[in-house]
Amino acid sequence: MKTQLTLSATGLVLMAACADSGANYKPILDGTPTPTYQADLAACQALARNQNQLDQETMAATVLGAGVGAVLGEADGGDALGGAIAGALAGGISSAVDVSERRESIVVECLRGRGHRVVG
Repeated sequence: MKTQLTLSATGLVLMAACADSGANYKPILDGTPTPTYQADLAACQALARNQNQLDQETMAATVLGAGVGAVLGEADGGDALGGAIAGALAGGISSAVDVSERRESIVVECLRGRGHRVVG
């Protein structure tokens, strides 16, 4: 039980660390930044950070993973709690990584839309 709680806490810390990482992305530019680049970057990062539906998707994936893990854990030998924890971690971390990548993409596309030559 103590191991399961430790794994759960570790997973939650990892998900929290990934939550804002995509929104804080600083892309590579082709050429020198324009005078408005820093202000545009801050605005685009704020736009990416404020996409709350992405956080809801991570929560939904965590809950779904917990449900599937509980069912599989029970079917495999009666450890529904362990399965639920493992499933929640797998679903949550996977979704958090996807959300981070989508937020990075928002920053890049926003900057491109404002006329900056972003290459990655």
